[in-house]
Amino acid sequence: MRIALIGAGNMGSWLVESLCLDYEVGVYDVDRSKLKYFFNSRKFLYYEEILDFSPDLLINAVSLDRTIAVFEEVMPYIPEQCIVADITSVKSGLAEFYEKLGRRFVSTHPMFGPTFGNVKDLSMENAIIISESDEEGKAFFRDFYGGLHIRVHEYSFREHDETIAYSLSIPFSSTMVFAACMKEQEAPGTTFRKHLEIARGLLSEDDYLLSEILLSPYSLGQVERIRDQLDTLTGMIKRRDKEQLNAFFHRLRSNLGLEPE
Repeated sequence: MRIALIGAGNMGSWLVESLCLDYEVGVYDVDRSKLKYFFNSRKFLYYEEILDFSPDLLINAVSLDRTIAVFEEVMPYIPEQCIVADITSVKSGLAEFYEKLGRRFVSTHPMFGPTFGNVKDLSMENAIIISESDEEGKAFFRDFYGGLHIRVHEYSFREHDETIAYSLSIPFSSTMVFAACMKEQEAPGTTFRKHLEIARGLLSEDDYLLSEILLSPYSLGQVERIRDQLDTLTGMIKRRDKEQLNAFFHRLRSNLGLEPE
């Protein structure tokens, strides 16, 4: 099987390195300097070389804001039978794009990402495969993820974005509020340092990605849940209501499965 990959960023590089020992892999990036560190893979300098390579699968691993544009650029150089794939964390607009494109596709989302994931041990990580995808494409990514012990979930385009709104917009928003409260003061506590590390990692991400997560049509309701709970906590603190705080702590532990049996 021949696999062409567009985009040699963090996730693209991980894919090349993970696939190149089992498949014939070629990679293209507009920044040619990124290509020199890959081994056992073909380096494309021009889209025309992808046509000569004649891939069975094309994985588009460029940034979220460029995904559809790059698909449109590379399509003239892709064989008709080639399955096209994306790995975007937000799927808005892709269902309509693929329907209009009229090609076999597979849409997936490795949910560990380059910032927080431990690519040396992915046994606790998850990936989503979009249910509307081509069956052969889905089978390929199930096998690929399974070989890395990644847990696989299958959702529709809509279900994916609803799930991402829950799993990302809540921690993203909470972390941003934490970062917004920063001031120039030493805080040696372990808990503070852990939160700070998470905040720095999150804000090293691309602004477009952060915006798309928060501006998803399913995110506002999740962020409003944070506001409502913060209002509840603020009220208890103002009233110095220890009884209600204890009940609140009890509910939090129950939510996290920490209550004793």
